[in-house]
Amino acid sequence: MARPVKPGWITAKTADTNDLYERSVQCPESEVDLIIQAWDEIRGREPVTLREDFCGTSAVAREWVQRNDFCTVVGVDLNSDVLAWASNRIEKDLTQQQRSRIQLIEHDVMTIQSGSVDCVLAMNFSYYGFKKRETLKQYFTSVYNSLVDDGLFLLDAYGGSDSFLEMDEERDLDGFTYVWDQHCVNPITGDIVNYIHFEFPDGSKIKRAFTYEWRFWTLPEIRDVLLESGFSSVNVYWEGTDEDGEGDGVWSIDTRGEACAGWVAYIAAVK
Repeated sequence: MARPVKPGWITAKTADTNDLYERSVQCPESEVDLIIQAWDEIRGREPVTLREDFCGTSAVAREWVQRNDFCTVVGVDLNSDVLAWASNRIEKDLTQQQRSRIQLIEHDVMTIQSGSVDCVLAMNFSYYGFKKRETLKQYFTSVYNSLVDDGLFLLDAYGGSDSFLEMDEERDLDGFTYVWDQHCVNPITGDIVNYIHFEFPDGSKIKRAFTYEWRFWTLPEIRDVLLESGFSSVNVYWEGTDEDGEGDGVWSIDTRGEACAGWVAYIAAVK
């Protein structure tokens, strides 16, 4: 039996799944910090024009234009519903000057013609949706062609021994529980099906709030396809650890990494 709802509690009926996604999955401040760090270390300058592929709720785009008065961003996504949500959030959270520097486009990232930009982002593992190697290469090549001469392509990847297991991982957050469900893993094809569920203090749940039918790409595969797509080099940013062995939020270029149960890394592909 469900418990009585207390004032201020989020429930399955009152929850905004896009808001829950931002609160449980994304950290736009850290991602923008990483963009600036990579550009400083690799190119010695600040990027101005950004394209965020699979932009979703526009969390990174909103953070990007709040950092200064001149940077611009184009957000590209195929989901009209999430783009409408993002537009409302942009209207609510940003000033007119900031809003003027964001453009959201409903389009396929494979064929988008956004003009040359300093930097392209593909975060939250969204490009794992490309299950064939030739398709992944086609996407990476299109990104390469969208960059200025000294452009960078930044993307993330995950891995570790736990990534090959069918398992659930729960995190208790502010007013709800986030559940990452690695529901199906095919070790022969690399096909995976992952879900995000949300659970609430009253006992209500949102099952399969988000569904991901991906191909699990390893870092060596990603690196090889990037180089074949024309990028001159590929740098992997690995997170450091504190005295307890937990991630410390400090990212640096590494060629060794650590064979741990689960990790997230950032990749900076250099044109």
